[in-house]
Amino acid sequence: MPLLVYVSREKRPEHLHHFKAGALNVLLRVSGVISNSPYILGLDCDMYCNDPTSARQAMCFHLDPKISSSLAFVQFHQKFHNINKYDIYDGRFRSLHCVQWQGMDGLKGPILSGTGYYIKRESLYGDFTHTDIDILELKDTFGKSNVLINSLHQSYKRNNANGENFSSVLRQETEVLASCSYEHQTKWGEEVGILYQSVLEDVFTGFILHCKGWTSTYLTPFRPQFLGISTTNLNDLLIQGTRWGSGLTDVGLSRFCPLLYGPSRMSLLQSMCYGESSFFPLLYCLPLWCLATLPQLCLLNGISLYPEVSSPFFTVFSFIFISAICKHLQEVISTGGSIYAWRNEQRIWMIKSVTAHFYGSMDAILKLLGLRKASFLPTNKVLDKEQVKRYEMGQFDFQTSSMFLVPMVSLMILNMAALLCGFIRIIAVGNWDKLFPQLLLSLYILIINFAIVEGMIVRKDKGRISPSAILLSSVFFMIFLFFGSIILM
Repeated sequence: MPLLVYVSREKRPEHLHHFKAGALNVLLRVSGVISNSPYILGLDCDMYCNDPTSARQAMCFHLDPKISSSLAFVQFHQKFHNINKYDIYDGRFRSLHCVQWQGMDGLKGPILSGTGYYIKRESLYGDFTHTDIDILELKDTFGKSNVLINSLHQSYKRNNANGENFSSVLRQETEVLASCSYEHQTKWGEEVGILYQSVLEDVFTGFILHCKGWTSTYLTPFRPQFLGISTTNLNDLLIQGTRWGSGLTDVGLSRFCPLLYGPSRMSLLQSMCYGESSFFPLLYCLPLWCLATLPQLCLLNGISLYPEVSSPFFTVFSFIFISAICKHLQEVISTGGSIYAWRNEQRIWMIKSVTAHFYGSMDAILKLLGLRKASFLPTNKVLDKEQVKRYEMGQFDFQTSSMFLVPMVSLMILNMAALLCGFIRIIAVGNWDKLFPQLLLSLYILIINFAIVEGMIVRKDKGRISPSAILLSSVFFMIFLFFGSIILM
């Protein structure tokens, strides 16, 4: 039987524990003095191995003499066993796994995803595995544990000759390595191990590995190697999205900004891929907020924002809008999706942009300004039977915080008011040629997000949008309309 060791690290309020990254570094140190395996499997607690040959498949790349010396990790495709045919929350992450990662695999490899990967231990230790490194420098970097420092050398093997006495000594050593104060005045999380710059430690660590010249590869066998649990309610989806948005923006706004730090260390195309990943929360939330508010506010005040339908410039606007929709639809169809999946992705993109991406970006900016401390809200791993039942029926579950509901509902009220007033204005005044584009935009937003309108007006079950959230959103809508109209005047 293989050796199985359960590790519980020490935590104290006065010591930073660095969330998941800190836990991974503890496991890295403890496993280094127990087994010192050259390769490590990273797997989240809600995932399980679906194919026992995953290690063998990963080793085909890690042990390939042509690429082994530079290969840091093998990343498997993330798949989930609880996604139904509706996939209303876009749990497959199709655009990420089937488009972006496939493209990056043609460069130096995909992003480190945080689960479902086999990583080389040496890549996390940097250049400190060489035998000619000064012992004092090693202790300044890895800490005071002599056993851990000895394990850095490939010739290190655990000595079992002393039986129980050695086991006792080894246990004491691992307790020191798992203590909350061990990393004090060391380079853990800064130069070695999983890095602490962002709460999205996997993406940042993968980026730095690629900057150092390491490569990765993306493995997508027909049989899923690992299966996990996807989010099946809106609350978990948006909490997860907020954390990811904050972590990605952390990287984009730091001194390790991929667009500035990357080009001299990797190809321009790969830097652009990492840059898009780092800035997409900001790049999505700001334009979406403008697109969902400014044309509608102008429509309510009778102001034409786009070229008239009879103008040649209207063709340009129409071409850009339709081509963007068709490009997304083509990606969905070409990767095995449907029009229904395209609509779901459009809706989740809009919902996340005005909520999770917005809050995540603001969180990162506040941390940068020193106005907020880093936080890590884990996704709920316990399934609620009623929520699962609604998910299986393809119904949204709107049991979430008002901070997520109010922006969504306020924008739906704004677009409904703009659509209604726009029709009345066109019938009364007859200037449809000027206001038609704004009217069409509000109609498109409402059609894509009909599930939210349904949760506001039609549904009466427990998963509907609560009357208190609708009332609060109405107040926000009136305040926005009042001050917006004054500014436009």
